[in-house]
Amino acid sequence: MELIKLDHKLLLQKMQEVFKSKNVCADAVVHVTNSMVQTSLRGVDSHGIHLFPHYCKKIDGGRVSNDPQYSFTKTGASAGFIDAADGFGHHVGSVAIEKACEMASETGIAAISVRNSSHFGAAAYFALQAANKNMIGMAFTNADALVKAKGSTRAFFGTNPICLTTPLQNEEPFCLDMATSMVSWNKIKNYRREGAEIPDSWAYDGDGKIVTNPNDARSLEPAGDYKGFGLGMMVDIFCGILANGLISKDILAMYETPLDEARKVSHFFMVIDPSKFLGVDEFKGNMQSMVDRIRDMPRQVGVDEVMVPGDPEKKTKAIRLVDGIPILKEIFDDFLAISPEFQKAIK
Repeated sequence: MELIKLDHKLLLQKMQEVFKSKNVCADAVVHVTNSMVQTSLRGVDSHGIHLFPHYCKKIDGGRVSNDPQYSFTKTGASAGFIDAADGFGHHVGSVAIEKACEMASETGIAAISVRNSSHFGAAAYFALQAANKNMIGMAFTNADALVKAKGSTRAFFGTNPICLTTPLQNEEPFCLDMATSMVSWNKIKNYRREGAEIPDSWAYDGDGKIVTNPNDARSLEPAGDYKGFGLGMMVDIFCGILANGLISKDILAMYETPLDEARKVSHFFMVIDPSKFLGVDEFKGNMQSMVDRIRDMPRQVGVDEVMVPGDPEKKTKAIRLVDGIPILKEIFDDFLAISPEFQKAIK
């Protein structure tokens, strides 16, 4: 498969120009495009720039509001909820994490739920915003049912990711960002596009049988069997139940649903201010010590280095900032169909 590499700055500029031409509000333009580019720089291609053509289609179809009128209701010193009014999840999620940071700086901890939203990309985009303010950030979202229920042939919960970030003393923040399934559904789609087989621990067909052909996949394996399924349920309690929104089983499918129908996804964000427990510098030093000790542990034969969550993404980001973001020519053709100006982003 032919790969093209794109300059991330020019790519960001061109995507923003397209969104502006579609009358997307300024804050949404910034957050949606920044999320996609930052996510692809970190190597999480399933939730990065590959989604741009789909986002354009759902703007044109009316699934998301170009200029949603969010309403934030503060229900306590450390709690509140937002009705996203069918806006971009990247935008409302950033509003929510910002408000949570503000409240946590006063009370030590804060949580905000969001309902009536849409796909919000990578959870790390929001939690890292908190970490960059010396806070512990957590971000969760539910999604349409794609993860097979334990003992059943069918899916009930979505991939329902969990993300936790903290600041570190000598480097970019620590970031754990994981689906509660073995892989994301977008990763299955990438394998379909590439015509490659998937491992036999990723997905099931409609009868609940393991498949290696990505075209036969109808549901995903939970991460850690029943443990991942339980974590997916936890996320839906935070998101769907606590937000008084839809649970995964009732959310419309991302790709198969007509683009004029809103999906009503829910999110949950939590922020903790470490300074309310110990000094920020002490916290960051303790975190740095922990991750450094893990990296210094003896390695198994054949293992080059011991890493903590987020290390592979940091390494990929360092490479892609220089070499560019790789994209399949087939996908890039969709960009060019939207605007020939994307040709200028090729490195």
